[in-house]
Amino acid sequence: MSETLQTADIHLIQRIIPHRYPFLLVDKVIDIDGYKTATGIKNVTMNEPHFQGHFPGKPIMPGVTIAEAMAQTAAVMVGTALDMADKNMLVYFMSIDKCKFRRMVVPGDRLEMRLTTVRGKPGAKVWKFSGVASVDGEMACETEFTAMMDLPKE
Repeated sequence: MSETLQTADIHLIQRIIPHRYPFLLVDKVIDIDGYKTATGIKNVTMNEPHFQGHFPGKPIMPGVTIAEAMAQTAAVMVGTALDMADKNMLVYFMSIDKCKFRRMVVPGDRLEMRLTTVRGKPGAKVWKFSGVASVDGEMACETEFTAMMDLPKE
């Protein structure tokens, strides 16, 4: 029997993670399979503030913001699975490993970020994830990262 996959729209995302404009970098998370896998969606638009300086005349999404968008996707996945809406969960990067960029991400692109939990379980503070971000099926970034989940005390 297959389990129903969950989706987090922008309203639920904002109830799980504290990020807000201009640093909220994921618009929707789909195909959430517990805390195992999920896919984040980021619609890249020209009105994002980093495009003013990165780069004038040739806007390219900075690689660090792609990695951050992947981390936000992972946080939403875990937060959804652990029912963290409205519970003030914070997540902190601990490391970013094996990060490689393969394609430019530009305004008009739809960035899809597929995340997998490598290590972590309910109650754990330290989690490790792997992810691939792509545009139109073409890999833009691949990475592994470790994060600390600062879960509120019940």
